[in-house]
Amino acid sequence: MPWLMILVLLLALILLGAGFALKLLWILAVIVLVLWLLGFVARGTGPSGKRGRWYRW
Repeated sequence: MPWLMILVLLLALILLGAGFALKLLWILAVIVLVLWLLGFVARGTGPSGKRGRWYRW
């Protein structure tokens, strides 16, 4: 029976770690989205006075 307790503790640790990782990924996704949206607002003008693309794809 001690292996069952160890298994339950490992499952709890895995779920806790996954929950923390998912929350961290959501926070990073929101930060990237905000930076991406700010890129559209803060882009400069080119020599012709026209706004160009802010990315280089």
